[in-house]
Formats: sequence, C-alpha cells, structure tokens
Amino acid sequence: MKYDALAIGELNVDLILSGMTRMPVPGQEILAKGCSLTLGSSTAICASGISRLGLKTGFVGKIGRDKFGDVVLENLKKNGIFVDNIIVDENINTGITVSLSSASDRALVTYLGSIESLKLQDINMDLLKSTRHIHVGSFFLQNNLRPGLSKLFKSARELGVTTSLDSGWDDTGNWDYGIYDVLKYTDIFFPNEEEAPRITKKDDLDEALDHLSQFCRISVIKCGPDGAIAKWGDKVYKQKPFDLKAVDKTGAGDSFNAGFIYAFLKELDIKDCMTYGNACGSISITKLGGASSCPSIDEVEQLIKSGKFIV
Repeated sequence: MKYDALAIGELNVDLILSGMTRMPVPGQEILAKGCSLTLGSSTAICASGISRLGLKTGFVGKIGRDKFGDVVLENLKKNGIFVDNIIVDENINTGITVSLSSASDRALVTYLGSIESLKLQDINMDLLKSTRHIHVGSFFLQNNLRPGLSKLFKSARELGVTTSLDSGWDDTGNWDYGIYDVLKYTDIFFPNEEEAPRITKKDDLDEALDHLSQFCRISVIKCGPDGAIAKWGDKVYKQKPFDLKAVDKTGAGDSFNAGFIYAFLKELDIKDCMTYGNACGSISITKLGGASSCPSIDEVEQLIKSGKFIV
C-alpha cells in the first residue's frame, strides 16, 4: 500500500500574527509579537500531523503557479508528504488565511482562491486502491469538491478504505449542503463545539454527539481547552487536554484529528484515540504555526507517558 492516509482537499498558506493581548476592533490598531507565513489548510495541517507521526501520507489538491503555491509545495515536501498528485494551475491564485492569534482566542480571514477549486473530476479514483484511509477537512469551504464527496466516500467504503471528515466553519450560515449524505459513508467526523450544534440544530453537546453518531461510525466533538467528547458505537468518552501553555492555537483541532486518525489506523480503542488526539492538539499550541507545530511520535508518546512536554 503506497499510503497509510491520503488527504484530499484545500491548499493555502497561513499568515499568522500572534502574541496579541486582545483581538482587534474596527478603527483601532494593535500590535502582534510574532509573524509567520507557513502552510495552511485544515486538510494539509492534518496531513502534516499524520506524516510527522510516522505514517505514509499523500495529498490531492490544487495550487496556483505563484509564490504562495511555492510555499505550500515546499512545506508539504518538508513535512514528508507525497506531492505527486498536487495540481499546479496557472489560472488560479493560491488561497490565503490570515490568522490573528492570542493566548485566549483566534480569528481567521480567508481568501478562497485555490481552496475552492478542487473538484471530484480532478481526482484519480484509482488512488483509492493505494491507501488505507482518506481524510478531508473544511467541508463547508470546498464549494466544488463538496458535491462529489458523497460519491468519493461511498467508493472508498466499497473498497474497504476508511474515511474521516472535518466540517470547518460555514460562513454562509447554511450548515447543510448535503453533509448528511457524506456522513453516512464517514467513519470519523470531527466538528468542534461551535460547529456541531449548528449542524445538528441541537444546543446540548451530548445530544449533538448522539445525533451525529446515528449517521457516522465515530462522532468526535472538539471542545478546545475542555478537550473532546466522542462516541463510538455505544461507548462515550470525554477527555481533557494536557495542561500545556498556549502560544498559538492555529491548527490545534487539525493536530487533534491527526493524532486520533493515527491511533485509529493503529487499531487502538477510543480511549487511546482520544489520548493521542489530545496529546497532538496540546503540543501544537505550544509552538507557532499550524503544520509547523505538528509533533513527532516521540514527542507525543513522551507527553502521554510523563504528562510533561519541554518546548
């Protein structure tokens, strides 16, 4: 098998401004202590995390023939990801997300560009035979891929390939776009505590978790500093994150996804999947950046064993 996991979806860069004492308000200027331009995209950060944990990871996506595209490609390679299925299109601009990050909160502004350009017809379906697992992030951002995801995930299931999906935020406020058609072929669904109630129309997180588990195999709701809750079959598990000092929360949820998927592919139980997810998410917030903050398997297992992490 060429890949343990194949990530499919959006590609963009992140411009991260960090170390602010508060979020900006209109008409005022505040200062950031840190600034970096790095690989962005929920799907790419998760893929980087899986690769850093030691699993063979590929990517299918689109970038523009521009400087931001060069940053994306360079960082995917640096993170050990197979890039032979990346499409470079001179007719599009590589997308960018500006991340404003403080120790207590973050805000994101995104220019879609290449993020929404990938469609089902761009994907070589024979790749499904070369992987054990498929991950797609940012469901609501991927306007052209979204309509074909149900067919893609159904084809994966028929081949015995497992799947995972992260919803991301829906700026349109629709919170549907056929997501339940995809969830019935999804093994792991990763919304956060803001997204899950909007998708399910249930304010109580336990009710939202139970509702989602009726459609997908495993439902996981990420709750930021409160950790995560998950349901797999009739088993519900809640776990707090590790107590580490936050520097930048960009990509923490995607790092959680990577840890959970790693443990899932290692055929560990739900408790261990949550532990690896929380360890990856917790370590990621101690470093600046999204993909660049993904931990190694040695760092993760050291944290799980000792409860301590030295930056």
